[in-house]
Amino acid sequence: MTLCHAMSRPCLLPARVGARPSSAGMSQGFTIIELMTVVAIVVVLIAIAGPDFRNIIIATRVKSASFDVFSSLTQARSEAITRNTTVTVTPAGGGWVNGWTITCADATVCVDPVTLAPPLVIRRQDAYQGITIANTAASISYSGMGRANVAASFTIDAPGASDRNKRCVTLDLSGRPVTKPAVTTGFTCP
Repeated sequence: MTLCHAMSRPCLLPARVGARPSSAGMSQGFTIIELMTVVAIVVVLIAIAGPDFRNIIIATRVKSASFDVFSSLTQARSEAITRNTTVTVTPAGGGWVNGWTITCADATVCVDPVTLAPPLVIRRQDAYQGITIANTAASISYSGMGRANVAASFTIDAPGASDRNKRCVTLDLSGRPVTKPAVTTGFTCP
């Protein structure tokens, strides 16, 4: 019902005969052709990005492991200087890839708060899956001056990693670790 313009009273308009219902109320969908086109595009994009995505995952795992080695060596050196005693980084059974512990065994400054006896485990690193860590040292000890007892080199790698994704952490007798890609101009991982 609408208002007639000349008068302000309701007036009835005749219904249109044979009018089609408006399409505004009908829901629209996708045709099978449109759906198959979108699926084909997604499959092509996945096929292109798949190998690169795998390399990104491997590179991230290698960088994470190299950071853990670097940060553990830095923490051990810092604890040795702070406590003015020897702090040791020791690999778990079977090598560095199985993890390591940072310990302080001096009974006068390193007492475990739970057992009230040395050695104090400062940090424990878990094993890595799918990563290889090659090292030249059986264990590394830092003196109270922050100096390492041995020069060491860690090569961190993963199966399927390209040479540019491999990392190297080196440690000289000064005790400061350095991390770099294993293949760098003028730098090779010993």
